[in-house]
Amino acid sequence: MTSLGSERFQMNELTGPIHVVGAGLLGTSVGLAAARAGLEVWLSDTNHEHVRTASGLGAGRQAPEDGVAQVTVVAVPPDHIAALVVEALERGGVVTDVGSVKSLPLTQVSDHVEEDLLACYVGSHPMAGSERSGPLAASAALFDGRPWAITPHTHSSPEAVELVEALAQLCGAEPVRLSPVEHDRAVARTSHLPHLLAVLTAGQLAEAQPEHLSLSGQGVRDVTRIAAGDPDMWGQIIRANNAAVSELLRDVQVDLERLVEVLASGDEERLEDILTRGVTGTRAIPGKHGGPAIATASVFVSVPDHPGELARLFADVGDIGVNIEDLHIDHDPGRPVGLVELVVEDTSAEGLRVALETREWVTHR
Repeated sequence: MTSLGSERFQMNELTGPIHVVGAGLLGTSVGLAAARAGLEVWLSDTNHEHVRTASGLGAGRQAPEDGVAQVTVVAVPPDHIAALVVEALERGGVVTDVGSVKSLPLTQVSDHVEEDLLACYVGSHPMAGSERSGPLAASAALFDGRPWAITPHTHSSPEAVELVEALAQLCGAEPVRLSPVEHDRAVARTSHLPHLLAVLTAGQLAEAQPEHLSLSGQGVRDVTRIAAGDPDMWGQIIRANNAAVSELLRDVQVDLERLVEVLASGDEERLEDILTRGVTGTRAIPGKHGGPAIATASVFVSVPDHPGELARLFADVGDIGVNIEDLHIDHDPGRPVGLVELVVEDTSAEGLRVALETREWVTHR
């Protein structure tokens, strides 16, 4: 068993090998990023095909049976994290997991290992992902510029914390230290609650009449997109963060009751207050790279549904010299054209609209 007192861990330098347990989207992406940086990476997964695929992508090689890694990254569904963290701690080295919830796994691990081993465990959570899953969806750039929560506990050794932070930085992410409890409250508000509200909204569409659904626009797609996540995985996440999510749902319940009351009373001023509070919330979301949100405006462009047209639009915007902050594409099922919403800095919007029209693009206000 490798101890933190060994010379290897006193160096506080990430040299590898890195053992990734779980060769799915996140695990394979960690392997690709670590391999990109020149570290040796070992892979293991109950699905041997995942290991074969991840290895073929260059994310590492099959883990040796008796090898001890400097850092083990447990990247498996929430229900299996604690048991695999315990196994990794007993093998030796520093261990982190990349699960969406931190308090429950810590409690479960603490019940099965002594404090000297617990010192080697530091939970973490990269705030990056994809609607796709599996190793083929992985990318060495998945974490670039993204926050990566590092959640040390009272028994975590400083050396272990530094190695996990070094791993996050090596993967291109920005480490953010939070306690496990703080982390779980934060993701409940910014991730788990939005997912459940999207699920409830999407659920209202399941029994809708087809002619009603034919009126679906980009708004309903934006609101419901994340509801398509794997129900089994999300069930594990929500159960693991039950307390924090339930508290927020009760707050939403109060807001819903207030909204129903306002609609019943016809109170225009109170309705506007509720709508304005939503606008305030959207403005509170940080902008790019964690900085303050910038004022933006949208330029809507009709794009023919032909190969190369979207690329031509982007090339023209680049030639005009305007940076696209965000974009949305709304496909009109009744016409061979799509409506592309280019979100740009508000001071650039009018100039971009005029410049695109001179290049024979059809724009809309």
